[in-house]
Amino acid sequence: MGEFAVIERINRGRGHTAAVAVGPGDDAAVIAAPDARVVVTTDMLIEGRHFRLDWSTPRDIGRKAIAQNAADVVAMGARPTGYVVGLGCPGDTALTVVDGLADGMWHEAQRSGAGIVGGDLVQSPQLVLSVTAFGDLEGRAPLLRSGARPGDTVAVAGTLGRSAAGMAALSSGSSGFADLIAAHQAPEPPYAAAISASQAGASAMSDVSDGLLADLGHIADASGVVIDIAPDAVRDERVEELARELDTDPNVLLLTGGEDHALVATFPAGSALPDGWRPIGRVQAVGDAGPAVTVDGAPWTGGTGWQSFGA
Repeated sequence: MGEFAVIERINRGRGHTAAVAVGPGDDAAVIAAPDARVVVTTDMLIEGRHFRLDWSTPRDIGRKAIAQNAADVVAMGARPTGYVVGLGCPGDTALTVVDGLADGMWHEAQRSGAGIVGGDLVQSPQLVLSVTAFGDLEGRAPLLRSGARPGDTVAVAGTLGRSAAGMAALSSGSSGFADLIAAHQAPEPPYAAAISASQAGASAMSDVSDGLLADLGHIADASGVVIDIAPDAVRDERVEELARELDTDPNVLLLTGGEDHALVATFPAGSALPDGWRPIGRVQAVGDAGPAVTVDGAPWTGGTGWQSFGA
């Protein structure tokens, strides 16, 4: 169809929120910034590295591309206001694939409370999605990784380990785990929980993209604290069921599995947790060994999560 015909097809009939002053069709979009600060993040998905078309539908892939960026925006305590999408694909890509990607991206963008305001389409050897997300802090201070303090409660909103379990089920051919596979194909970050955490005075927050221990490790390092996790607090019967079938340790999936895009935050001691949040641990003062994440008071042996170029 050609670049401009495909872009017109992707945007046809799509609506925008009040935050979008100028959407697709001009050289650039215009998004309102009532707070006078803009939260910005970007992330990529590359075929064969981050997704497989024999495991996920184009709609699933589109949803995941937006979700992983939206989760980063809300983890800062901001409300998403718009997304810019760069799509690279082979020249013989079927229109049904492009339609599926667009439908998935728009579905997740609207679920987060925003829309797609522009982007670019180029020919490339393989399918590549790059998303830049924007957010508004609405007058609140950004939630940084450096805000955790000794005595804070560590809490989670969303699921842990299910995406990793779903990928393990796909890799092994295990049947009967459609819910876990769906969690891997199209994660659903708890967007509203992030805003409620910010409004409730959370001291630090991150989305769980690389693994709970890995992402808590970033908070521990930035805050100069020790974070201790209670493994019983993160149990998931479905993840444990799959682990038994595959004869693997469920804690590896629960504590180091990424891409659930759950949210983990710290809250001042004694404060009530907002709806949707459950306690999983405590922030402690740092000792001679320096900042760390421990599990039931002991160091974790083995990997802590995903790292690009690490495998």
